[in-house]
Amino acid sequence: AHYGRLDALVNNASAFFATPVGSASLQQWNELFASNAQAPFFLSQAAVPALRQARGSIVNLIDIYAERPLADHALYCMAKAALAAMTRSLALDLGPEVRVNGVAPGAVLWPGDGKPYDDQQALLARTPLQRVGTPEDVANTVLWLLRDAAFVTGQIIRVDGGRSLSV
Repeated sequence: AHYGRLDALVNNASAFFATPVGSASLQQWNELFASNAQAPFFLSQAAVPALRQARGSIVNLIDIYAERPLADHALYCMAKAALAAMTRSLALDLGPEVRVNGVAPGAVLWPGDGKPYDDQQALLARTPLQRVGTPEDVANTVLWLLRDAAFVTGQIIRVDGGRSLSV
């Protein structure tokens, strides 16, 4: 590192696409698990020596679908559930030098194809804050975990406007 230390790792890369049971392929399995579980694990493992030295922190971007699966997305949901388990496992293994937490966003941005989902309004009606989250909502939670949450580890914070209370 040019600056001589590593204070934080945010594992945010992710593939997301439907994999209906009966048509999911090994290639889809490999792609979803590579980006959502394998890469975060090996990046975290590689960063551990520097993070221990700096008493740093890891934040993994998970998804509310890790706990409440989305229809036709079994492989994605499974991979995010693996990332959630990894988050808790690494918190046990790396403490006290390194804190490890996760952020599980709900609906933040609708797909960019311009086509509204039929159930968008129904989803918002079931969300106590009755709005879609913003990237800033997620980023502020990540920043809090990295900078101010010195006594928090092994936790997964839902940033979903309360949606998971009624799903």
